[in-house]
Order: sequence, then structure tokens, then C-alpha cells
Amino acid sequence: MHVPLFSLDKQLSEIGQELDAAVLKILQSGKYIGGLEVNAFEKSFAECLHVKHVIGCNSGTDALMLALRALDIGPGDEVITSSFSFFATAEAISNVGAKPIFVDIDPENYLLDLNLLKEAITSSTKAILPVHLFGSPIDMTKLLSFAKENGLKVIEDCAQAVGSVWEGQPVGSIGDIGCFSFFPTKNLGAAGDGGAVATNDVELANRVRELAIHGMPKRYLHTDFGYNSRLDAIQAAILNVKLPSLPKWIKKRQQIAERYCHLLEDLPGIQLPLTIQKDENINSWNQFVIRFTSCSKKEEIVANRFNDKFKEIYNNLPDSSARDWLQDSLQKLGVGTIIYYPIPIHLQPAYKKYNYEVNSLPNTENICSEVLSLPIFPELNLEEQEYVVNSIKNLLE
Repeated sequence: MHVPLFSLDKQLSEIGQELDAAVLKILQSGKYIGGLEVNAFEKSFAECLHVKHVIGCNSGTDALMLALRALDIGPGDEVITSSFSFFATAEAISNVGAKPIFVDIDPENYLLDLNLLKEAITSSTKAILPVHLFGSPIDMTKLLSFAKENGLKVIEDCAQAVGSVWEGQPVGSIGDIGCFSFFPTKNLGAAGDGGAVATNDVELANRVRELAIHGMPKRYLHTDFGYNSRLDAIQAAILNVKLPSLPKWIKKRQQIAERYCHLLEDLPGIQLPLTIQKDENINSWNQFVIRFTSCSKKEEIVANRFNDKFKEIYNNLPDSSARDWLQDSLQKLGVGTIIYYPIPIHLQPAYKKYNYEVNSLPNTENICSEVLSLPIFPELNLEEQEYVVNSIKNLLE
């Protein structure tokens, strides 16, 4: 059997005709930039998020840069964020001239450790950029309280968290500004790049709109240096077709995640993600990420949990290679997986100039050597999921 990490085939068989009609309508209209479809999506997505303003843009990365610029964050400023995220989180901060200040993560939920924020603040700190990683919402109540006490802005990175909720509020609607990605693998995916910025502040919304179109508040009047960052009408049309299905897809992702946790429970060497789920706190499960514990618990695992054949293999593996071995073995069995993320941002060559040292963020670095994402998408069926689980069990037991 082959089980892909992610697939759109079944989704297309369900709504493909609607998508075809929506795209054809745009093509025949000749109106490819802006227009009714973009306006309709911005309005519908704003209602979904319970915010007053949504501005479509070219990508989730652009959304972050537009948000930072709208908040007047630039050279000389510092923004606190996580190193355990896609590179764009910190890249956007650097691209506006500011400096990302990396704080370690909580090893239980992989999110920014809010207990470490205070020691990261300097006189140059202007904002916090939390990441709702893998669809798991960070404690926005605690974070906002801290931000308010210290006069900091909050920019939510919701690239992986469309459909996530914290204490009854959709993520992206809680901080000063929220940033979304509609990359095809997201919970709400376009047929290419796309993104959006969400806010309740009309001045911020107007500022984002201007910056997204060359700093142009009205035609051919340019008050600032901006970007060419617009959500294409075709992508908006696709998102308009998909948006009504989002609650159903999130529910299916939750069911798949719960099933994984049940089927993989107590499997040696595997640490499962937190699954605390309440009506007011919703994980949208963009990814289902396990930790295959390596060096941190190596002696315990080798001594107590694995058979002799695997002990021999394991003892000869360097740090992180245990996880890599598991991934390679699953691939040979037809199970698609991916590592989010093998190298933390602070150790990427692009940030060499800051001289971040190895072990400066121990939780982040350990987790990067252990995490592995399993297949999860709404159409993943029981037979496929059981094959994934049984493949893991056969390798480890």
C-alpha cells in the first residue's frame, strides 16, 4: 500500500466540478486582479475569523512582512519569536530590517515558552510574533497579558492554523494582527501561493492595503515603498469554493489525530503530541507530529524497550539518525512522512552573522532531531491510517 503524506485527489473528486466552474468563470471574465471574487473571499474569511478586516495578499510570508511594516517595525527593532518554525517566520522580521530574538520552546507543545519571554526583552523589543505551530494554538491569554504589561504588539503567525481556536476566539483575531497562508498543503489551501492579513484595527487594515499595492492609497499616488502583493482572483475563487467545507475538514483532521493517539499509545520510543481538546480551545491539526526520542532517552530506550536487533542498529546511530532511520524505513514501506523542521532557524547559515551557538536553545534543537510528521489530511481513510500505524509498530516492536 502507498499512503502519501498529503493528497488532494479525493478532495478534487468531491468539489472538482465546482472548482472548474469557478476558475473558468474568472478566465472568461478577463478580470484576474482584484474584483468580486477577492472582495467576497475577504468578507467571508473575515466573518469566519470574527474580525472586521481581512486583506488578501500573495503569500503567508508577505502577510508577515505587511503586518510588521504596518506596525512600523523596522531597522533597530527586535521581535521575539520561535526558532522552531518555517524559515519565513524569522525571515520576514529580517526582511523589514528588524532582528528576530529567538526564545526556546516548551518541549510538551513545541510552542514558544511563555515563561522565557521576560528575559528576552530589551529596550529595542517592539513585538512578539508567536507561531500557532502545526495547528496548535498558543496560550494567547497569557501572551496578551504579558504583551500589554510590556507595551508590545502581537503578530500571530497562523500559517498552519486556519480553523484553530483559543478560548472561543479564532486564532488571528486575538492579537493586533494575524497572518495566514493558503499554500496548497494548508487546511484551507489555494492552487498556488496565497495569504491574508486579519485585524480589527481600521488604520492597520488601511496601512496593509496600501503597502500591498506599492504604497498606493489611491491610483498613482505613492506615499511609501510597498510591495506587489495581491491575492489573485483565481485563487480567491478557489478559496471561496473551499471555505464552506473548512469546518468539516477540521473535524475530520481531529478524528484522525485522535485515532493516531489511540493506536500509537504506549508505543516504545514514540512521544505523541498533546491532544487537549475543549470547545473553547481547538487544534486544527495541520500536521500530526510525533517525536522519536533519540539521544535524550537513548540509554533507557535501548535497555528496556527494543529487541536485540534494533539495539545493535540504534547504538551505531548518531543523534537524529534514529528518526532518519524510521523515516527511511517507512518510505520503503510506502508511507510518506516529512520532517518539520530538521534545522532550527537560529542555526541556519543565513543567521550565521548573529553567532548563535549550538545548545543555545536546547529544547528546540533536541526536538528538531526527533520530530516526524505522519500522513494527515481529511480524506485519509481508516485502512490507510491503520497501515501507517502497523508499519511503525512492526519496525519498532
